[in-house]
Amino acid sequence: MGSSQAAVSFLTNIARAAFGLGIGATVLNSSLYTVDGGQRAVLFDRFRGVIDDTVGEGTHFLIPWLQKPFIFDIRTRPHTFSSISGTKDLQMVNLTLRVLSRPEVPRLPIIFKTLGLEYDEKVLPSIGNEVLKAVVAQFNADQLLTERPHVSALVRDSLVRRAKDFNIVLDDVAITHLSYGAEFSKAVEQKQVAQQEAERSKFVVMKAEQERRAAIIRAEGESEAAKLISQATEAAGTGLIELRRIEASRENAATLSRSGNVWYLPKENNMLLGLNAGR
Repeated sequence: MGSSQAAVSFLTNIARAAFGLGIGATVLNSSLYTVDGGQRAVLFDRFRGVIDDTVGEGTHFLIPWLQKPFIFDIRTRPHTFSSISGTKDLQMVNLTLRVLSRPEVPRLPIIFKTLGLEYDEKVLPSIGNEVLKAVVAQFNADQLLTERPHVSALVRDSLVRRAKDFNIVLDDVAITHLSYGAEFSKAVEQKQVAQQEAERSKFVVMKAEQERRAAIIRAEGESEAAKLISQATEAAGTGLIELRRIEASRENAATLSRSGNVWYLPKENNMLLGLNAGR
C-alpha cells in the first residue's frame, strides 16, 4: 500500500515538473523574437508606447504581454504607379513612374507612429501623382518628348524632396512609360504625314528646277554649236558648199554606176533615162 502511494506521488511530481517546464518553455519562447537580415524592429511597450530605439538583426528578449515587436523590411523595394496628367497646352498624358524606396532606419519609430508598417503604400502613390501633375503642367505635350531627360530630372528631384518629408529614401526614380490621348496621337500622326508630304513636294520642286537648269544648259550648248558652225561656214565661204556638192555628186554617180537599168546620155541632153534592159 505504501509503495503504491509513493508511485502516485512520484508520478504527480513528474507531471508537475513537466507542466512547469512546458509553461517555462512557453514563457521563454514568447520572451524571444528574431530580426532577420535586411530587417529592423520597433518595440511597442504598453506603458511607454513606441520605444525610440530601433532594434537590429539577431534574437532579442522582450517582456511577454507588456511588449510587442513590429518588423520592418529596410531593403530597397520597387514601386510602380500610373498617373493621368494635363500638360500646359491642355493635353492629357498617361505616365507610369517606377521608384526604388527604403525607409530611414533611425526614423523607423516615427514612421511606425505616423504611418504604420505599410508606410510606402500609403505615401508613394499619393506624392507620386502630386509631383507628376505639378511637373507635367509646366510643359507642352511635345516638350515631354523632346525634353524628357529634363522632365525626368524635375520629377526625381521633386519626389525625393517630398519623400524625405515622410522619412523615406528614394534610390531611383524613372518615367518608364509615356503616352498621349487618342486625339493628340492622331494630330501628331497627321502632322508627320503633312511633313512627309511637304518634304516630297520640296523634292519634286528641286528635281524640276534641276531639269530646267539642265534644259537651259543643253539649249545654250546647242545654240553655241550652231553659232560655231555658222561662223565656220562663213569663214570657209562657198568652197565648203561646193565641196559638199561634189561629194554628193560622187555618191550619186557611184550609186547609178552599180545599177544595170540606167543609160547615160550626152551632156547636152541634160537628162537620164531609165530603160528596161530586157527590151
